Amino acid sequence: MNPSLKSRSPTSPRLLSIVCPAFNEGEHLPVFLAALHTTLQALGQPAELVLVNDGSKDHTLARMVEWHARHPNTTIVDLSRNFGKEIAVTAGLDHARGDAVLVMDTDGQHPVEMIAQLLAFYRDGYDVVVGTRMDRSTDSWLRRSLSRAFYGLMERSGEVPLPANAGDYRLMSRQVVDTIGAMRERHRFLKGMFAWAGFHTMQVPFTPPPRLSGHSTFNFWRLWNLSLEGITSHTLAPLKASTYVGFVAASLALLYAAYIIAKTILYGETVAGFPTLATLILFLGGIQLMVLGVIGEYLGRIFTETKQRPLYVVGQRWESSAPPERAATPEP
Repeated sequence: MNPSLKSRSPTSPRLLSIVCPAFNEGEHLPVFLAALHTTLQALGQPAELVLVNDGSKDHTLARMVEWHARHPNTTIVDLSRNFGKEIAVTAGLDHARGDAVLVMDTDGQHPVEMIAQLLAFYRDGYDVVVGTRMDRSTDSWLRRSLSRAFYGLMERSGEVPLPANAGDYRLMSRQVVDTIGAMRERHRFLKGMFAWAGFHTMQVPFTPPPRLSGHSTFNFWRLWNLSLEGITSHTLAPLKASTYVGFVAASLALLYAAYIIAKTILYGETVAGFPTLATLILFLGGIQLMVLGVIGEYLGRIFTETKQRPLYVVGQRWESSAPPERAATPEP
């Protein structure tokens, strides 16, 4: 690493906060927490857990409370309902007190064995150390294709490049966490927010192991909506594309009108052909509706932002006994 690129002095975190959002993960949560606890003990790293219950319907919260009773260096943030993973991660970051914060899933696909490697890069002076998924063989062909298309679009059209296959498994310095915490927009796409914030970043490739149990709640429809959220939150490309599509459609319509006029003058034919006319009307009408839909997506986000509602509502909270390393928790 080039010393001139270091944005902070290389040092070990005095307190590592590990943020773990969970939604209906009660079946395997104790297994994950036990593996995480063993890893942290082996590393000798002072740490606290920040467990976020994102409105689970199973016994996830009960498992968290049981763990807190045996391990008081655990903070539990019980959200009043399911707000989605992006908001759950945000709630965890808000309540994390360490001078370094690690975000990881509780399903076992973020390997705890990598924490030592992430901490090593953090000690070298990196502000962000992000795990990059290398193996997508377990995904369907359609899902892999859409993922490549999504990251390709983000790389070409976004304000800042979005690292391909970079997920939520990342270790961040306190400065990065505070920067993200200051962004309180309601429609959150954290991957884009992390990329926009910048800072000195290292990508660490890894192959996710199988889930501890059950199956992911991120079905195709939820991933599609998250992709739309990311595109509209991270780039204005859809609005620009709508402008270009409208310009091309108008140009084609003018060319066709010139053709009809010239043909009528030269050959004396009257304007006829209902099927052609109906096709043109439907074509132009479809483009107009598409453009209005794109504008509506952005307008809806403006409407949501003007309400100024809190990002989340905390139903209950169990505090950690770990030594505090920061000031008061920001408002939701």
